[in-house]
Amino acid sequence: MKLLVPVKRVVDYNVKIRVKPDGTGVDLANVKQSMNPFDEIAVEEALRLKEAGKATEVVVVSIGPAQATETLRTGLAMGADRGILVKAEGRVEPLAVAKVLAKIVEQEKPDLVILGKQAIDDDSNQTGQILGALLGWAQGTFASKVVVGDGSVDVTREVDGGLQTVSLKLPAIVTTDLRLNEPRYASLPNIMKAKKKPIAETTPEALGVDVSPRLKVLNTAEPSKRQAGIKVADAAELVSKLKEAGVL
Repeated sequence: MKLLVPVKRVVDYNVKIRVKPDGTGVDLANVKQSMNPFDEIAVEEALRLKEAGKATEVVVVSIGPAQATETLRTGLAMGADRGILVKAEGRVEPLAVAKVLAKIVEQEKPDLVILGKQAIDDDSNQTGQILGALLGWAQGTFASKVVVGDGSVDVTREVDGGLQTVSLKLPAIVTTDLRLNEPRYASLPNIMKAKKKPIAETTPEALGVDVSPRLKVLNTAEPSKRQAGIKVADAAELVSKLKEAGVL
């Protein structure tokens, strides 16, 4: 069984985001970038399935600038077998990402696509669902447990009321949640081996996909600073303050 794992290059989660003074976007100059944390979980789950004998190959794919090669190398250092870079400059929206991935799926013919439920830069939480719709594949989102069987995969997913387990026929799409696993650290020998693993390159144009943005960002602004609270003497004063604030 072949596993395909899309990974995205995003601003590292430890970095404090700065908005450009003109409000045109986030300042990325000299900012550390790394693999999206949810995608790390997806890579880890794919590797565990391979180690358990459920899969024979793990392929990581990234859509972005040339620097996204570093993100692919991270996945290869964790244990993936090979990588695919789809070179694209600028912002690529979820619909375009899903269309590109659909083309990669047609070429690679994986049995299972595992990807993070969302990226921490735009928090769209759309790519996996759109990809499932484009391919006509079953999908299990927000997975906290994945069990691969004979021609099927059982996905335990987190919903508002608790946990829900769905059984999907392969091929299928799975998006990962935080509680699925704890990603491993790449060892130094594996980091060195990753430098020799193959990374194929292509472009959206070569795949026949138009990635032109459909949305226009009008303005980007930092969240307003949280104001200090006040102490009240009793419940009556609390109700009074809430009425003044227009909450009640």
